[in-house]
Amino acid sequence: MAFHVEGLVAIIVFYLAILAVGIWAAWKTKNTGSDGDRSEAIIVGGRDIGLLVGGFTMTATWVGGGYINGTAEAVYVPDYGLAWAQAPIGYSLSLILGGLFFAKPMRSKGYVTMLDPFQQIYGKRMGGLLFIPALMGEMFWAAAIFSALGATISVIIDINVNISVIISALIATMYTLVGGLYSVAYTDVVQLFCIFLGLWISVPFALSHPAVTDIGLTAVHHVYQAPWLGSINSLDIYTWLDNFFLLTLGGIPWQAYFQRVLSSSSATYAQVLSFLAAFGCIVMAIPAVLIGAIGASTAWNQTEYGVPDPKSKKEADMILPIVLQYLCPVYISFFGLGAVSAAVMSSADSSILSASSMFARNIYQLSFRQNASDREIVWVMRITVLLFGASATAMALLASSVYGLWYLSSDLVYIIIFPQLLCVLFIKGTNTYGAIAGYLFGLVLRITGGEPYLYLQPLIFYPGWYQDDNNLYIQRFPFKTLSMLTAFATNVTVSYLAKYLFESGTLPPKLDFLDAVVARYSREHMDKATLVKSDNIVLNELAPVNPRHSQTLSSTFTNKEAFNYVDSSPELSNTEDN
Repeated sequence: MAFHVEGLVAIIVFYLAILAVGIWAAWKTKNTGSDGDRSEAIIVGGRDIGLLVGGFTMTATWVGGGYINGTAEAVYVPDYGLAWAQAPIGYSLSLILGGLFFAKPMRSKGYVTMLDPFQQIYGKRMGGLLFIPALMGEMFWAAAIFSALGATISVIIDINVNISVIISALIATMYTLVGGLYSVAYTDVVQLFCIFLGLWISVPFALSHPAVTDIGLTAVHHVYQAPWLGSINSLDIYTWLDNFFLLTLGGIPWQAYFQRVLSSSSATYAQVLSFLAAFGCIVMAIPAVLIGAIGASTAWNQTEYGVPDPKSKKEADMILPIVLQYLCPVYISFFGLGAVSAAVMSSADSSILSASSMFARNIYQLSFRQNASDREIVWVMRITVLLFGASATAMALLASSVYGLWYLSSDLVYIIIFPQLLCVLFIKGTNTYGAIAGYLFGLVLRITGGEPYLYLQPLIFYPGWYQDDNNLYIQRFPFKTLSMLTAFATNVTVSYLAKYLFESGTLPPKLDFLDAVVARYSREHMDKATLVKSDNIVLNELAPVNPRHSQTLSSTFTNKEAFNYVDSSPELSNTEDN
């Protein structure tokens, strides 16, 4: 394959434009938060992100390189097809559910990161434990999409994969470093526009290529391979459902999502942003679906790609850049490459910022240095942006199974963090004992279920398991969802059991070593004023640090405060505080 100077120039121009927008956004907002809350301004953008920019940045966070490449691949692969392209519908429903049930409680209480409510209710140690799967998810996701970008660029312009990964990571890290959420949000607007334009420009040219058969015909008839609409085998229905719930419910508890929610100017705006992003995810998936269908409808022996076809060469995961390269004119393929690059950076920068935000606030500040100055927190955030960016780049270059690590870590987000988030927001009376028990049960059940991508053999064989051609054990049973439900039930059961044992006197107060039930006040739990400093948040809206012991089980089971948003006057607030 020849080296394409034009392609290299196009990528350089695109990257410089993105970097310029990021630096401009940082300069434009350099005085935001200068009154002592600069760190919060970097994390949540001063809580003044509007609908337009907010909708673009939330959509761009989901519509990443993995999203468009993975959707095209699923449609193209004969054994899967459109029926197994679950990401567009799954993530859209995830955003809708997040907007309906989670955005308003989180935004109305003025939290700064997703981990704040956990530290408020369960204490700083539990917040630290929950930081681990959250960090793993963000880091492995960034590494996976950096790896995909390098391979994509190398397909079209034939430059070294490592160089393309390093340069892309440097640019994304640089503008995230200087501008925080503002730079990420404004560059997302440009990147989403590039994704939309680049892919849609490519589709008509690819469809009109002489080697491409009518995709309407190949959707239902076997021409070059099985129909690209796909089908779901009756034996695989539970696997399909397990993956669908993983995308839909597991797509909610991510800092990248709540960072946009918490940056909204109001709780209502946070909900609207979620709904706009859900619509955007569907719209942005359409060209990726069409490109996958085009790949399945192409006689590859009539193109410069030759034989065998991409799936026989085990290049199905690269079908999107292959279609751009071999079915489109050269100048059009470079537009498409810009779209893929934009998709990757729009997700990678969000993951790096999310990880550094959680570490600087929830680990460094709230767990170790509660008296740290705002300037100190800002510098910790900048250093961790560099460290996490470098770590994601190193994993993309060195790890042989980055996607396997990301699959496992995203499962842990679904199995561990999602049930904990349900409990902390909506189940009144859960405590640290239940949270730890649910965490451990969910972790053990997920690990013992095995992970084929990491060649991790299962210890528990659920009904319907089988051994594939590579001697790997595959679980058909929806054990991931079972693990999530078990973690949720364990949290609630152990919490109320501990509450009953201590409050009934069955166990002496001295055994409450986590200060989770009988202690009136504990330094382990976060004070309301520590978590919320914004003037527009009424502190009496916050959930109490410890459960109210005077209420019965039936009246405390649902956290009604999560649904009450009655504005309180300053006088009332002062009266209640006194």
